Amino acid sequence: QINLSVIGQYVDYLVREQNVKNVFVNGTTGEGLSLNIQERKQLAEEWVRQGKDKLDHVIIHVGALSLPESQELARHAAAIGASAIAVIAPFFFKPTNKDELIAFLQKVASEAPAVPFYYYHIPPLTGVKIRVEELLDGIKEQIPTFQGVKFSDTDLLDLAQCINKNEKEQFAFLYGVDEQLLSALTIGANGAVGSTYNYLGRKTNLMLQAFEKPDIALAQQYQFLTGEFLNFVIKLGFGVAQTKAVMTFVSGIPMGPPRLPLVDASEEFIVKAKAKLDSIVWPDGD
Repeated sequence: QINLSVIGQYVDYLVREQNVKNVFVNGTTGEGLSLNIQERKQLAEEWVRQGKDKLDHVIIHVGALSLPESQELARHAAAIGASAIAVIAPFFFKPTNKDELIAFLQKVASEAPAVPFYYYHIPPLTGVKIRVEELLDGIKEQIPTFQGVKFSDTDLLDLAQCINKNEKEQFAFLYGVDEQLLSALTIGANGAVGSTYNYLGRKTNLMLQAFEKPDIALAQQYQFLTGEFLNFVIKLGFGVAQTKAVMTFVSGIPMGPPRLPLVDASEEFIVKAKAKLDSIVWPDGD
């Protein structure tokens, strides 16, 4: 069951301990697609309520396999004052080309005509491999609220072409493969959404500062160390359930079990992951 009571504590932890002031609610890590409509609405409301005057942006993911459900969630997000909405491609009956995908996204976005809209591109999970570069051509005419993309794919060629076409810099490209963030930044990604920022947000912010300076060698150190941890846990089997276990032992906030078909992280995983994270010596001396 969802646990609304920890969200206020979670917001304070992200802001104070991780220097993270933007959240993406009901996405992959939040198991948004495993929740029913009512649960998704309750979570969205609580994040907006608890984030008021503390968070800069609360983006609500409103994608669903059912168009009417997605539209209902979009209307709800607009009504509660979400900063933006995002939509994943439907992945059972899949759009087979750009026009079909845009038609679906447009039908959702039009239900929240004053709310910035993001496309959530995650082909490893959806199987929808329509290139974002194609999608961007003329998208603003069809979806006036289109603001950018949460780009969760390793295809940096596609991302680079998107950024190259974005001369007026009207769109935001938020990168979603945490272990490759530095690579994405170098070709022009201008933000990131990812699960590791729940517990490595402060370190990632230090990497971003180093990149801005630019002190590329220092930025690389942060990226390599994040990668070292992820490489270690991926070999143990690393998914949403394991991410929640790491978030729990780092923050002290109980993130709870996942919902079936996902199953709890094993005790062995938790012991090994904690030992690995504790063993890393970061450039800031922590």
